[in-house]
Amino acid sequence: MVTTRLPSAGFSITIRIAVTADASSIGRLTTCVGEAGAIVTALDVVDSDPTRVLVDLTCDTADSSHADQVVKQLEAQDGVDVRKVSDRTFLLHLGGKIEVTSKVALRNRDELSRAYTPGVARVCMAIAENPADARRLTIKRNTVAVVSDGSAVLGLGNIGPAAAMPVMEGKAALFKRFGGVDAWPVVLDTQDTDEIVKIVKAIAPAYGGINLEDIAAPRCFEIEARLREQLDIPVFHDDQHGTAICVLAALTNALRVVGKRLEDVRVVVSGAGAAGTAIMKLLLRQGVGDIIAYDRKGALHRGLADMSETWQWLAEHTNKSNYSGDLPGAIVGADVFIGVSAPNLLTGDDIARMAEKSIVFALANPDPEVDPREARQYAAVVATGRSDQPNQINNVLAFPGVFRGMLDVAATEFTEEMALAAARAIADVVGEDKLNPTVIVPSVFDPKVTPAVAAAIRAAVRGPVAAAHNTAALPEAELDEAPKETF
Repeated sequence: MVTTRLPSAGFSITIRIAVTADASSIGRLTTCVGEAGAIVTALDVVDSDPTRVLVDLTCDTADSSHADQVVKQLEAQDGVDVRKVSDRTFLLHLGGKIEVTSKVALRNRDELSRAYTPGVARVCMAIAENPADARRLTIKRNTVAVVSDGSAVLGLGNIGPAAAMPVMEGKAALFKRFGGVDAWPVVLDTQDTDEIVKIVKAIAPAYGGINLEDIAAPRCFEIEARLREQLDIPVFHDDQHGTAICVLAALTNALRVVGKRLEDVRVVVSGAGAAGTAIMKLLLRQGVGDIIAYDRKGALHRGLADMSETWQWLAEHTNKSNYSGDLPGAIVGADVFIGVSAPNLLTGDDIARMAEKSIVFALANPDPEVDPREARQYAAVVATGRSDQPNQINNVLAFPGVFRGMLDVAATEFTEEMALAAARAIADVVGEDKLNPTVIVPSVFDPKVTPAVAAAIRAAVRGPVAAAHNTAALPEAELDEAPKETF
């Protein structure tokens, strides 16, 4: 059985196998795995004797059922004894992915007396007298809450708060790795809008920012809006704003590659939920030529029945021709397709009907709206959300730097100007000498990305907030040397 889906490191398995010790045995294993549609990424000899060789074969598969099929095909080979199969993703998650570590030593009574009682009482009273000092004297200065109700986790849907934890842990790990930001999962056992707003408001004093994650639309829009009104720290919904920033950055460079201008192009967006809505609003803010939004009820157009308030707004501000047909019809002659919806909605033949030098961003995960291999036969630039394909559009390009910059200047809110500045910064990290159809965004591991985004955010903050916290924009080493107040 050969799968038509793309193998991924997310479904990587290691198979411990004993095989007969002959010259062709190892080759037969790799051939079998390849014929099953998987990709061998490593093969290590664990032990051997005169008659048998024990190996660990690691391969990427497309999904769990495909992994099972690969194992079965190996088991069917003569002289092959499958001893153990390990799912490498589950192994990575054993015991969770993050932990709390102390920044101070507690080696003796003297240090304990200053970190805790009685010395800590003086610091508590200083904050009680001047609450603004909490940012200087506690973790608030560098800490973000990653808040989810588990109602829209990845492409898995409403799976609840406990099942959302692995994603939120991963988010926290990414904050630390790429932005030096301490983040912590806050998963809520309620999907009531009023309750979520109340809880987040109550815990906000401990944090310098709130990152909303995997909360279903349209509830997420109201939660974000109300929290922004009630809190004096930034509230950022990554599924909306992080995605929109990265898409705008990628599209900026894709248009440079094909020699088109944003104001001249027609864009079709599949998916008018949180991500799609934010993408379209940011593109409109940048002056895009036209957009057709498509969702489960069809193309959003004036006169469509039973639209939410958000969809009504989109219908009034997009789709100049008031198109009301299906998705394949919408992309005929379109310059850009952006998918943030569901897999396998389009074929290569559909992409062939787009405008010359078309751009395709098929971002549904793990399976895109159109097979990228087919799309590349017709589109000039193709991007996905997958790490194993060129041009991965990944929110980690944005949110670590966005929060790094906002925390640096103690920003009280996230603004559209910050989003535009972050998108420009990400796009510009890819220099003119590097830009081509397979490189329109930088690697998530490019060390220039987070500093560039953080600097752009700091520059976008205006007024007394930035001036009052000018030392916060210094690197950590310089912060340690900055003048301190004495209490």
